[in-house]
Amino acid sequence: MFPAPISGRSRRAQWLYRAGVLAVLALWLLPLLGVALTSVRSADDLARGNYWGWPGGPLLDNYLTVLSGSRMLQFIGNSFLVCLPAVAGAVALSAMAGYALAKHEFSGNRLLLMVFVAGNLVPFQALMIPVRDLMILLHLYDTRWALIVFHIAFQTGFCTLFMRNFIRALPDALIEAARLEGASELRVLWHVVLPLIRPAMAAVAVLVFTFVWNDYFWSLVLVQSDDVRPLTAGLQSLRGMWQTSWPLVSAASLLAALPPVVLFFLMQRHLITGLTFSARNR
Repeated sequence: MFPAPISGRSRRAQWLYRAGVLAVLALWLLPLLGVALTSVRSADDLARGNYWGWPGGPLLDNYLTVLSGSRMLQFIGNSFLVCLPAVAGAVALSAMAGYALAKHEFSGNRLLLMVFVAGNLVPFQALMIPVRDLMILLHLYDTRWALIVFHIAFQTGFCTLFMRNFIRALPDALIEAARLEGASELRVLWHVVLPLIRPAMAAVAVLVFTFVWNDYFWSLVLVQSDDVRPLTAGLQSLRGMWQTSWPLVSAASLLAALPPVVLFFLMQRHLITGLTFSARNR
């Protein structure tokens, strides 16, 4: 079996493996540690060159300033108002499309699946002008709905592939039994399929939430006003014309990263179950 379990190797190999993992982890976390220290440091402390020492002054002043002295709470609210409908729409559409592609044989089934997959291979930067013009034509430009509609459309392809692989592994006998009882396809989907694919739906919801929450490119392309700007694009409002208060930017960046991290730990069990089960049944 490849890769071989590390537990079957020699004690020296296990020790080197653990030491290597710790070294890589420390190297990966070092920039995050720098951001965390900067977020609790005053601007004067940073100007004196105290980058890695213990911060002087109150530790939470930057966070209080960001939350009370800027529009950060509004940006956070805008991000949630974009993410939640986008996640719900992408999960709902992908569950229905995945069920149709997994359990219904029809002409063009594989071709439609290839279209869903191919959509994820297109560089999203190439879609900038067409998508922007389309949103202007639909009178959605500079609204939350522009971001919601785009993210639902863009994420549904990946989510459909994920759902299709998961639903494909479900026993056909369960679905056929429900059909023999006279249940319609929507009732089969709602009462039989959806309860069985909750781990996949949870995994997709976490992934889509993370993608949409961390989106910066489309927040700049489809939105201009601060009234509807999400958090990732709203961070630039903390940058002045002549100088940037890096402690405030660092504090706001950590606040922006907090919701996906919390969601991941809350849904960790479902995320791992959904990912491993879907990969096992590709």
